[in-house]
Formats: sequence, structure tokens, C-alpha cells
Amino acid sequence: MEYAIGVDIGGTKIAVAVVGQSGEIASKIAFPMDHAKSPDQVIDEIIQAIKHVVEGQIRKEQNILGIGVGAPGPLDAWTGVIHRPPNLPSWIDVPIKGKLAAAFAVPVLIENDANAAALAEKWIGAGKGSENFTYLTISTGIGAGIIANGQLLSGSRGNAGEIGHTVIDPGYGRCSCGQIGCLDLIASGRAIAKNGSEIMGEELSTKAVFDLYGKGHKGLDEYIDHVFWALGASSVSLVNILDTEKIIVGGGVSQIGEPLFQRMEAYIRIHALNPAGRSTKVVPAELNEHAGVIGAAALCFSSLVLETNK
Repeated sequence: MEYAIGVDIGGTKIAVAVVGQSGEIASKIAFPMDHAKSPDQVIDEIIQAIKHVVEGQIRKEQNILGIGVGAPGPLDAWTGVIHRPPNLPSWIDVPIKGKLAAAFAVPVLIENDANAAALAEKWIGAGKGSENFTYLTISTGIGAGIIANGQLLSGSRGNAGEIGHTVIDPGYGRCSCGQIGCLDLIASGRAIAKNGSEIMGEELSTKAVFDLYGKGHKGLDEYIDHVFWALGASSVSLVNILDTEKIIVGGGVSQIGEPLFQRMEAYIRIHALNPAGRSTKVVPAELNEHAGVIGAAALCFSSLVLETNK
């Protein structure tokens, strides 16, 4: 039996898992991302977490193919360096691939986290059997992983799909990336909590903001309608540019469920340029919080993943 280690680095938490060649998780651990710690300290925690999940799970006759890392961009997938993601501002040119390779005698692969999650959904999730789909993650930030003609579309350095940093509405001010009016400022989980709290005058979580939607709070209702519009307009851009078969939505905000999917689909039905594109389905991700670690591990099984269930 062959295994891979998946490491999913996010703005709020980190997950590490041992994943088998059929996509099953043998062992997993998750812990909060501590922004007060230096990148080196966090990487030391990741190294200890890898040792912990491997201990007792992998026997001598079993083989670990490598370590796959899904991390927020911008990054360089080939050199394995993370270049100051907006949600990890202290991670400036961090050579995570080299640090993990020095700690473990196995190959280390790195990919944008949304791309890795798309690979997981292609392997054993909602993208199974589909040759052209886009995985849209709406979480702390917003990103997209693209499967085109059965292949992961990573770009020249692994940063394809950064749709969260496309300009949608300049009225929302300056983004951490430097542009004015990015999608992230309107519809990410962090933005929804921030904007909803400001509208209601109290500290609210993203879920609490959505729970108040439709309850007679005019300003909040108008804002959430704008969130749905922004996500619908972004989805039309994905359909028009990529000619994608379907959009798979994951991340914490996807837990809103059918109201979100229906509003996005309704916008696509009206505004997609190609008449065939107007029938593009918006569906929930199947792997939820496991997509990141399974997708990171899938980097080590990539040939198997992309050849399976064509």
C-alpha cells in the first residue's frame, strides 16, 4: 500500500493527513494558524504534525511517496516558495518545500490550495468523471482551481485561478493585494463577517450574517443580495473564459447551501454568453473540509488521479 502526506495551509487553520492511494484518510490532525508565530515556527509545527500522523499508521513495508502541500498564493510551485499571500502577510518568500525536504527523505510538491482541492474533487469528489470543471472555494478568501480537458490548469508557476483578486466593485475600497474592489472584499467569508457586522453594529460571524438575511434588515439584505450578484458575475466570467461544464463550490461559505447555488445558477442562466453555457450547473463540493489535505496528497498521486474516471 502506498501513501502520501497532505498538508493544507490556510489563513485560519492547518491540516495534515496521511492519505492512501484511493483517497482515504488514514490519520489526520488540524490546528489553528497562529499569525503571531513566525513562518519558521509554524513550519516546525507542521513537521511535528507530520511525524504525529505518520506514527503508528505507516508500517515498514508500506511506502510514503511524498509530501504534498496546498498553500495560498502567490507561490512558485516549482521552487516551492510562498510569496506573501494576502491572508498570510508575514510569509514573505518562505521556502517551505526546501524546509520540509530537509526534514523528511521524500519528495515534496507544492501547489496553490484551490488547485489542490480541485484535484481532490476530480479524484473522489463532485468532479469525478468530469473533464472540465472549476472548483470555487469561498472561505477566508476566494480562489478557483481549474480542471480543463482532464488536466489541472496551474499556470506557469502554480497560481492560476486567483479569481478572488479580480475587480468587481470599486466601491468596496482597497484590497490587501493593492487593487480596488476585489471580489474578496465583497464575498469572502471574512468580508461577509466584517461588512455584515458593520451594517448591524455588532460583532457577527459569517453564519450569523446569513441567518439574519431575509429577516427585515434592509441594509443587510441589500448587502447579501450584492454578495450573490458578485458571485454570480464571477461565475459567468469563469463560464465565458473557461467554457466549464460545472462549477463546484466549496469552503465555509458554501455551507449556506441551496440559496447560494440557486442564485449563482440563476445569474448564469441569464448572463452567460454562450447559450450552452447558460445551463452550467453549480453544485456543492463533496469533500468539504477534507478537500485540502486530500488534494495536497493527490499531488503525489497526480498521474493516477487524472487518469481515473475519465
